[in-house]
Amino acid sequence: MKRLLVCLAALVCASCGRTVTLSKDNLMDKIKGGWASQVIGCTYGGPTEFRYQGRMIPDSIALELPSDRIKWYFDNAPGLYDDVYMDLTFVQVFEDLGLDAPAAEFAKAMAYAPYPLWHANMAARTNILNGMMPPGSGHWKYNDHCDDIDFQIEADYAGLMAPGMVNAATYYTDSIGHIMNYGDGWYGGVYMASMYALAFVNDDIAYIVREGLKTIPEQSDFHACLTDVINWWKENPDDWKATWQLVQDKWGHVTTCPHGRGNDFNIDAKINSAYVAMGLLYGAGDYGKTMEISTRCGQDSDCNPASAAGILGTMIGYSSIPEQFKAGLSDVEDINFAYTNLSLNRTYEISFGHALKVIRLNGGRVLDDCVKIKVQVPEAVRFEKSCPAIE
Repeated sequence: MKRLLVCLAALVCASCGRTVTLSKDNLMDKIKGGWASQVIGCTYGGPTEFRYQGRMIPDSIALELPSDRIKWYFDNAPGLYDDVYMDLTFVQVFEDLGLDAPAAEFAKAMAYAPYPLWHANMAARTNILNGMMPPGSGHWKYNDHCDDIDFQIEADYAGLMAPGMVNAATYYTDSIGHIMNYGDGWYGGVYMASMYALAFVNDDIAYIVREGLKTIPEQSDFHACLTDVINWWKENPDDWKATWQLVQDKWGHVTTCPHGRGNDFNIDAKINSAYVAMGLLYGAGDYGKTMEISTRCGQDSDCNPASAAGILGTMIGYSSIPEQFKAGLSDVEDINFAYTNLSLNRTYEISFGHALKVIRLNGGRVLDDCVKIKVQVPEAVRFEKSCPAIE
């Protein structure tokens, strides 16, 4: 814990901006909005996951969320929520061992868990079980999938435990993100966590998208890709399909994943983060439109709307999620996710407790009915490039 206090004290000194006061009820509402929206977005996009590769989902394909669909997935296909129960693996370690739990404990929890894994996670599990612990398990020399989306869809915990404290959020991505990813693959998780953290204290979604990118080194391909998205959105503010085509033309076949080379399959963090950002930018705060655009972009079209909805849900709070999308959610909030002992309701409580601890560690105050958060100014994490000799 002493090491953690020293590291976070440095963050406080270097990066504090304004102080924001949130009632505890508002803080909990936002945390609930983030976690619940991951489930909603994942369910919404579940039927199209990787069925549209290198092409948009056409308008002729209806996207909808019947009130019984969430419960159906919980009962019949709970593996859909792999991005959530992977998140919860790390949440549980924090809860059991504290905020300064070593990377090896997170690695072992993932490697020995009973759930199936794919891509960077599977490669990391193999490395760990063969004796290679992080950060080696996620390094590009030993993990061919290190730029894949894996950590991007598992980093929500970091932003949700660091409300308004964007650099604390990226701190909590480092040791865990390098279990399975490196470089742009890590940056996918850094970016998502940053936007979640910012969403607690800002109500302009476009600002959150732009400001969150400041945590990513400018010389990285990830930064270049997301900068393109933001610039093309400015040029085509009412035409997300035009931006999609520009993204596809430039970044659609940029991948280090062995399964995506030479074909349209792309699980790379850059392009899937681009689809999250497009949903947020073109959705402009509209919950349904945000999910629809992130889904219709294709590729990992359940995880991308889950991330976009999670960030927006954090910004607006659980109480402001449109009722049509919350329908059926109450039926599952007390059901444990597959492979875990955590339900949504229990996750809300644990995440809230972690947020209070991080607020205190970063110079804020926790009072009887409110919290005072020392908001942090985003700082870029260190630069990494996977396969630097390969162009």
